[in-house]
Amino acid sequence: MQASSNPVPATGRPPFAVKEHLMLGIIICGHGGFASGMEQAMNQILGEQEAVVAIDFPESSTTALLQGQCEAALARVDRGDGVVFLTDLLGGTPFRVASTLALRQPDREVVTGTNLQLLLEMTMDRGELTPSQFREQALCCGHRGLTSLVDELARERAESRVEEGI
Repeated sequence: MQASSNPVPATGRPPFAVKEHLMLGIIICGHGGFASGMEQAMNQILGEQEAVVAIDFPESSTTALLQGQCEAALARVDRGDGVVFLTDLLGGTPFRVASTLALRQPDREVVTGTNLQLLLEMTMDRGELTPSQFREQALCCGHRGLTSLVDELARERAESRVEEGI
């Protein structure tokens, strides 16, 4: 019997198939109902998202319980491309637990000070980014999303002057 000249194995995929896009897992974690509130708002705007888990840290919880929940969430969302923790407060228990877990693997990142704009933009962009690129872009996005009415009105006036040629 002659060997097949077809390089595609029985799986139906070429032997060195390149992934079409990345799928970073996202774990939102914060005090009280922060995480579930962020997830609910995200789902309302974007629809339910794959590989995103919210973990609340209510006052009645413990650090050990939160760590176990985060470890279980890692198992659910890690598709092999990395995981990013989005936490609410620098130095808080959710941040510390996420940091401990992130330091165990090179493809994990922690971003803190999460806001809704950051969550929405980064969830939509995550298919094109490595974990470290996600972290860098998230920091820019978070800063961009923090502004005030006075600053936005001044920016709009300045832009309209430029457009008018003044």
